[in-house]
Amino acid sequence: MKLAQEIIRIKRDGGELSEQDITAFVQGLVSESWSEGQAAAMAMAIFFNDMNHAERVALTRAMMNSGTVLNWSEQGLNGPVVDKHSTGGVGDKVSLMLAPWVAACGAFVPMISGRGLGHTGGTLDKFDAIPGYNTAPDLHSFRRTVRDVGCAIIGQTADLAPADRRLYAIRDVTATVESTPLITASILSKKLAAGVDALVMDVKVGSGAFADNMDFANHLAHTLVRVANGAGMPTRAVLTDMNQVLGHSCGNALEMAEAVEFLTGARREPRLLAVTRELAAQMLELSGLSEGRNESLQRLDDALSSGRATEHFSRMVAALGGPTDFVARFDAHLPKAPVVLDVLAETDGTLLQMNTRAIGVAVIELGGGRFKANDPIDHAVGMTDWINLGQRVHPGERIVRIHAGSLEKAEAARRAVMHAITFGDTVVDVKSPCLQVIS
Repeated sequence: MKLAQEIIRIKRDGGELSEQDITAFVQGLVSESWSEGQAAAMAMAIFFNDMNHAERVALTRAMMNSGTVLNWSEQGLNGPVVDKHSTGGVGDKVSLMLAPWVAACGAFVPMISGRGLGHTGGTLDKFDAIPGYNTAPDLHSFRRTVRDVGCAIIGQTADLAPADRRLYAIRDVTATVESTPLITASILSKKLAAGVDALVMDVKVGSGAFADNMDFANHLAHTLVRVANGAGMPTRAVLTDMNQVLGHSCGNALEMAEAVEFLTGARREPRLLAVTRELAAQMLELSGLSEGRNESLQRLDDALSSGRATEHFSRMVAALGGPTDFVARFDAHLPKAPVVLDVLAETDGTLLQMNTRAIGVAVIELGGGRFKANDPIDHAVGMTDWINLGQRVHPGERIVRIHAGSLEKAEAARRAVMHAITFGDTVVDVKSPCLQVIS
């Protein structure tokens, strides 16, 4: 077997790594026979010199096989196993409703999610707002919940793709996060290790997304689809808009409350409904549960209107340790911020533009996210009742409602909001939030 420095040299000089070279690198990550410096050097070499398709597939598969690979056939499931992954955005609570909604249509959804870091929120942080909900169950409990309920949303366990955990930590402190092959292997290795039959990717594009322009979003989406299919997992990607907050809220407990209201029909923000419904329809079609778009949408609409999606959500929460009456009494169970401040319009105007990334940062500064991985979170804080792009307001009308731990933090968030949005008299062409499907 080659020395680590010889493998690094190949990629440093722009060469192609063999499958054996990549396997040695990944095994070295897990066994720690590769030092932090060597792993960082390899990440930087990949960052600058890229990887071809064969290398990307080999890296993804090697990272998948670095730990346990789940086999759902042992559970005797009577439906396909399918998942969805988002590249992240502000107010992106889609997973909360999508997993039980798709499960209510006959699929099984073992969703392994992450925490927020940077300006985007994390699905696990939203579930941490529910008292008792266990985002880190053992594999036996995870399998049982998926089998009995149809879905489970948890965090990455120590057994699944351990090479990814070490490599991501190194990338995070060496400025090598923004690498398409490394992003692709990180995302797909965890999904492949989860044993899913099909995957739908939600690739966000816009001011609040990691991919802030269509060219990069298209490149990333095509790469993810091609590598996933090359690794044996049927995959599609949907490009969705992230030029404004998705839904009307951002902040962990507030987004969880919005998700319950969405499922029960108490309140469904149209853009959030469009994105969630589109991704769910793609999951049903790709997994073979429907023969086309019309059948997918009909099944989904029936599962939502009948209450079956809400029932699956409620059962999942209870199975993973949350309150059995969470859906009925979510308002009593979720934490509430002591200070609520409305941001009011100062002049007549139409909302023309939103710096969505700045909104995400403002939520973190309220305490609702992390600047560093070990920062504590205040699950109660955030923003609700956002107006949408193209909406007109008059002086004194509310733009958004801030939920904060103190008046000082609320005022700081209000100033951040006013700096992040632009009003004017131009007519805004409001397009569908679902921009393109890539298969």
